[in-house]
Amino acid sequence: MYLPRKKKSILKLRTAVLMIAALPVVLLSCSKNNGLPTSNITPTPTDTAKPVKPIYALVWSDEFNGTTVDTSKWNFETGGGGWGNNEKEFYQAANATVANGNLMITAKKETVGGEPYTSARMTTQGKEAPTYGRIEASIKVPQGMGFWPAFWMLGSNIQTVSWPTCGEMDIMEHINNTSTYYGTMHWNVNGHVSYGSTINVTNPGDYHLYAIEWDQNEIRWYVDNNLYQTGNIKGNINGTGAFHLPFFILLNFALGGNFPNSPVDETLLPATMYVDYVRVYKQTN
Repeated sequence: MYLPRKKKSILKLRTAVLMIAALPVVLLSCSKNNGLPTSNITPTPTDTAKPVKPIYALVWSDEFNGTTVDTSKWNFETGGGGWGNNEKEFYQAANATVANGNLMITAKKETVGGEPYTSARMTTQGKEAPTYGRIEASIKVPQGMGFWPAFWMLGSNIQTVSWPTCGEMDIMEHINNTSTYYGTMHWNVNGHVSYGSTINVTNPGDYHLYAIEWDQNEIRWYVDNNLYQTGNIKGNINGTGAFHLPFFILLNFALGGNFPNSPVDETLLPATMYVDYVRVYKQTN
């Protein structure tokens, strides 16, 4: 998302061990309560060194087991004005609710602040901002023309260096009513630069697990634990040190804007983005 932008078997194991696997990108629906499979990385015959298998420990999560949004973990951003993308919604806290183990961000047709629609945008800014690790969420996205739900991250220094210098990692973006999902990174090298890829998902209206695994060398994008793209950030290869600094998490459901580039299908409103959980893991090896 461009700026100037479970189940719940309640986590009885607070420590999770996850292994990275190079798997064929053949996607199945990710049902709730699914755990993360483990597998080994098999080096090619030409490998001279054994690859390090990341071991991850859970360090932060929101399972949305309560009845309201936990404001010790989340902030609400409010307002309209397009958010730099010509979006058509007014963001307000009232559009984010918690029930049945889910966060629900609901977009509605109602005029507030001069905008024809309302929705919600939430961040962990100042509350949770990892540097490296695995960041994941189980999400069911709404399908419809003009819809733009997203799960993403921004550099915590955005208020001092602005966007895109702070860097941005879009873990999941979806627009309109297609089966295509987007993963993108943004940064600044004498202006805005971006790198990303897409993946087509079976049963796009179901819950799926969206994740990145981020270390000092690269960022890897997954859907349902299937790797579909890698961004190299070793050193300052992208002309920026942004991806070696803390990033905070965002969840939002935009309506309209430059990316969907379509009028909003009002016949589908209200529409809801369901978030089963958000989890952050730290690599321990």
